Amino acid sequence: MGRPNSRAMTTWATVALLALAIPSFAQASKPSEDRPKRVVLVSILDRKLAVLEDGNVLATFPVAVGAAASPSPAGEFQVVNRVANPTYYRPGTVIPRGKDNPVGTRWVGLSQKGYGIHGTNAPRSIGHAASHGCIRLRNRNMEKLFSMLRVGDVVQIHGERDDEVAQAFGEFEEVADATVGHGTGQ
Repeated sequence: MGRPNSRAMTTWATVALLALAIPSFAQASKPSEDRPKRVVLVSILDRKLAVLEDGNVLATFPVAVGAAASPSPAGEFQVVNRVANPTYYRPGTVIPRGKDNPVGTRWVGLSQKGYGIHGTNAPRSIGHAASHGCIRLRNRNMEKLFSMLRVGDVVQIHGERDDEVAQAFGEFEEVADATVGHGTGQ
């Protein structure tokens, strides 16, 4: 037998490198088992979101919630997907990532189809009942929240004020809702 040619050796080397790289990539993309599941607590009345771990508040953010005609759903959900720089799809409309995208720079999908937590191209809507039911954050806050969450984390959206909401956000401050232009945002 003769000496193997360089093309065959390069092919085998490439296959060997891919075989080693793929398992480590797949492990890195799995949800982290190193930390407890986090709970995202959303208060529709307070128009705030808190991230909890073991009952401790890690971060809070102001949010926009669903408008009266399209309220945010109350209940317990799970994070089912996370998308950086999402494309916005609506029947007849596709908006690629960028400054005009109504879901901003990050999307966290919930177990209730069609609902999520996302950024916005309408930052003035934050603090108001202005979305089509999703929970909106300013893009910089959404990027921070996105880094804190994993698929499987729990999202609790509260339509009423209760002890858990009061403990996370403190005293209730009435939020006067000004009319906000909906634009194309969610």
